[in-house]
Amino acid sequence: MRLPTTASSLILLVSAGTPRAAAAGPPLTDHRNCGCYLTNGTESRYFSHHYFFDFRSQSQYAGVPTAIASADLSGSAPRTSKYFSNSEFANTWIVGNWDNSARQRKDATVRMHMSPNNIYIEANNDKGRKPETWLTLRTQRMENFQTAAELETMYFNKFVSVRMMARTIGAPGAISALFTYKHSNVLAEVQESDFEVRTRDPDNIVHYTNQPGVTTEGETDPLATTNATLPDGLKWTDWAVHRLDWTPERSTWFVNGRQVAQNAYQTPRDPSKVILNLWSDGGKWSGNMSVTDAAYLQIQWFEMVFNTTDVNFKPSSHAANDPLVCEAVCSIDETPNQGQPVMLWNNAAVRVVERRSFTGWIPVLVLGMFAWR
Repeated sequence: MRLPTTASSLILLVSAGTPRAAAAGPPLTDHRNCGCYLTNGTESRYFSHHYFFDFRSQSQYAGVPTAIASADLSGSAPRTSKYFSNSEFANTWIVGNWDNSARQRKDATVRMHMSPNNIYIEANNDKGRKPETWLTLRTQRMENFQTAAELETMYFNKFVSVRMMARTIGAPGAISALFTYKHSNVLAEVQESDFEVRTRDPDNIVHYTNQPGVTTEGETDPLATTNATLPDGLKWTDWAVHRLDWTPERSTWFVNGRQVAQNAYQTPRDPSKVILNLWSDGGKWSGNMSVTDAAYLQIQWFEMVFNTTDVNFKPSSHAANDPLVCEAVCSIDETPNQGQPVMLWNNAAVRVVERRSFTGWIPVLVLGMFAWR
């Protein structure tokens, strides 16, 4: 057997590993080793930051709080467990406690209060089934108001790929949503890219919109929204991975890895927050829930990669010390362990090999080659 004897060929031999290892896929790594993250899909892009929250094994925090019947006490309710006060969660998320009195929709008929009491870790009561727990957001119609739930990221993001394993269940008249959001008091200047479930819709229909979805005259803008049928016979009451990619060019939505909608019209352009919520205000869009009725957004895990600036990282093996260059490129799509990235390639490591290639161990390989001839 004769092997090539160039230095570059030797580097490839060392960095590629054995054929068996290559077939097993990219190696698992820690996020601290990742310079950036490359997403798959039609709008593949590099992102600089990664968040992952796993709610599947949090039984020590599980418990379903009774809904608070007083509107005045709803917003000031404490968090439902210590999980929501730990630094990882508390430094990432703002727990909503506002009401819609100051920004009520024109057609809203119900006073709505976001309450920390409606966000909790819930145990799976099907014994022996996985997951053990999940995160629940609840909305319920009380006698004189609607109690609801919202989480928003602490910081603004500039483009994002966000995913969650989730389902929506419960009574008609509620909206569950995952979206990016840049607020404005002027409707035409609102920037928002969202995925919404209306629990009064057929259970296989979801809505994908680059907001605003209506004109200032209240007319529906047909270019803004795609009303999609979930793929493969799925219902929004089924567990599924819902994904939103917001890039400079467009918004793209996936379900279980399949693209279901894409829209380049009114693509958000400014830094925005990522928001999860579940609500109803008795208006035309949500519908009106009956007193005591409730709905739930349940989430097993939540993950996103994002940028905080306009910088679009690009990998290179030739531009050392350039802050815009990403050398260690990871993926959250190719991993077998949800939440743990894999290393696609690391150009910095290759350069280390190049610098060391003539200092002792490459001659050993060369000697080995002559032995195989």
